[in-house]
Amino acid sequence: MPAQCSTVTLTSSITVADGVFAPGHLGELTRQLPFELVDDVLERVGGGQRRVRLLPSRVGVYFVLALALFPQLGYVRVWDKLTAGLHGLLHRRPSEKALREVRRRLGVTPFRSLFETLAGPAAQPITPGVRYRCWRTVAFDGCSSTKAPDRPRVCAWLGKHKHRYGTDGYPMLKIMVLCETGTRALLGAVFGPTPEKETGYAEQLLPLLDDSMLLLNDRGFDSDDFLAKAAATGAQLLVRLKGTRTPARWALLPDGSFLTRINGTRLRIIDAHITVTTAKGLRLEGHYRLATTLTDQRRHPAAELVELYHERWEIESAFYSLRHTLQRGLVLRSQDATGIQQELWAHLTVYQALRRAMVEAVETLPGTDPDRASFTIALETAKDQLIAAADVLPEAGPGHIASALLHDLLPPRPARVNPRRVKCPISRYAAPPDQAQVLGASRITRIKVTMHSSANPGPDGRRDRTLQLLRTAPFSTWRACEIARGIGLDDAQGLRAELGRWVREGILRRTGRGVYTLEPEWIAPDLQNPFDPAQLTTTVPL
Repeated sequence: MPAQCSTVTLTSSITVADGVFAPGHLGELTRQLPFELVDDVLERVGGGQRRVRLLPSRVGVYFVLALALFPQLGYVRVWDKLTAGLHGLLHRRPSEKALREVRRRLGVTPFRSLFETLAGPAAQPITPGVRYRCWRTVAFDGCSSTKAPDRPRVCAWLGKHKHRYGTDGYPMLKIMVLCETGTRALLGAVFGPTPEKETGYAEQLLPLLDDSMLLLNDRGFDSDDFLAKAAATGAQLLVRLKGTRTPARWALLPDGSFLTRINGTRLRIIDAHITVTTAKGLRLEGHYRLATTLTDQRRHPAAELVELYHERWEIESAFYSLRHTLQRGLVLRSQDATGIQQELWAHLTVYQALRRAMVEAVETLPGTDPDRASFTIALETAKDQLIAAADVLPEAGPGHIASALLHDLLPPRPARVNPRRVKCPISRYAAPPDQAQVLGASRITRIKVTMHSSANPGPDGRRDRTLQLLRTAPFSTWRACEIARGIGLDDAQGLRAELGRWVREGILRRTGRGVYTLEPEWIAPDLQNPFDPAQLTTTVPL
């Protein structure tokens, strides 16, 4: 008998805008970037069209955002993705030239406005992993690995980095972001040429900080001026200092940390030595010197803050998702400065929309850490929904992105260590000698944190001995020769330059030629013997 065959016909319905506006969508991500928001931004920045043609401005905005989802495809192929689920609603396809022209017509401002509208904390206060006590943890960092096309107009803006091996093949962009470490959502971003200092870019984002945040920063942001400006925003600070910095000790605390003042900002210095043991039997050691505005050692134990500082590294995962997962590590497609700026703001907008969708999905399961949501799953599901033109308008219940994320949640992340190295043999960034033997990620079995009772005061401790001497008569004036004799020096010749430096640091005040007195804010007794060699050792539970 002949085999029985059956035919099943599947039908689906889509809901999109009418007429020539139908291609203007991002699939399910349109919920994060609705039509009303795009129209409002276009109206505010004056980016609307005078006449409705085949490519209205709203459709152009969504097309440029779709380019960020498909960085490896050309204009016409991306347009085909936008219209694949429209089932013949459109009978004409714009040319590649028309798609280029709509990008030029829109310019940069609408996409920057879209990003600034979406940017901000993504998680609720009760979401696990996003807060320390009452403060939301955030961090600054920069990424200099974004490549722009090697074109004269681009090189005139960005230039090329020169190093000992020659000149980079591509102009490089530096992207600076302020990131919510618990969700890796962006609170703000700026970008520009790589020769500019990271602190210069970061200062543009300081107005985004407020008293509800705790800023975790690396050693590149420990300058006196930057610390003072960051503290002036009202945010709490937990910043790693360079190992060469030895702040003056204003008062020692019982847990081994000490108080100091840097550029008028009262800070607590935590000096810790960290030893990590891996499952492969390797022992890695490092020295951390942290400065924080959380000065109460009883409410904020030193070991707790050392452990909290590890959250700063979440911003590296944010850059990995942006640069390698979303952008695929490719060279940007735009051929001039305006196009590159537009393209980057579109990438940042799509990245933020994905993070917001991920956080919304995770928060439907109370007690779930946002770390367990996969950025790759969210990105690929968003692409599928764009091609199908599905869930463009919000419906009841979670969308496909949330369902895909919750179905394949990542396991809780184990403690592990991985050396930071560039795998290029001629890279100008060599691996640290103490990590040369570490190959790949290794699971951590034990972390030992040793808090030192005081930072290394320098070769001879002149500054701290001078402070203690002047505190014996804090309101008196002292000549340089008297200070020299008081701290055990034969003459003041070598001390005068240091006294001048301490005046500039705000520790001393010069009242006359060679006459000094202690600044009022430095008049305070030490709480214990500053030269006590005792140490406190803590083992951090994994």
